[in-house]
Amino acid sequence: MREGALKLKAQLFCGDEPAIGPGKADLLEAIDREGSISAAGRSLGMSYRRSWLLVDSMNRCWAERLVETTAGGGAAKGARLTDCGRTVLASYRALERRLADAARRGGLDELTALMRAAPLPPSAKP
Repeated sequence: MREGALKLKAQLFCGDEPAIGPGKADLLEAIDREGSISAAGRSLGMSYRRSWLLVDSMNRCWAERLVETTAGGGAAKGARLTDCGRTVLASYRALERRLADAARRGGLDELTALMRAAPLPPSAKP
C-alpha cells in the first residue's frame, strides 16, 4: 500500500515463508469475488500455477486452511474462503490501515515536505 511517497508492505512470516502479504491478500479477495483460484489468478494477471502455489503456501502456514476447494462439476465446484480465511484477510487489511495511520502520525508529512516532487536529473560527473 502506498501512502504518498511511502510504500508500506506488511508481511507476516511462518518460519521463513511469507504467510500473508499484500499480494496474497489481493489473491484472497479475488478468490472471494471470483469463486475460483484460476479466475482469481487471471483477474490479477497471474498463472493458475502461481495462484495455486500461493494458496497452498497460505493453507500450510495458518492453523486452519484459508481457502477450501471443491473439484468436479456443478455449482458447488471452485474455491471459497473459510471463516479463518475471512478473519485473516480482514485482520491483515486492518493492520495495513493502522500502519498507514501510524506513518502519517509518525512524521511522514514532515519528511515528505522536505522532498522534491521529482528527482533531479543525474549529474554528468561520476
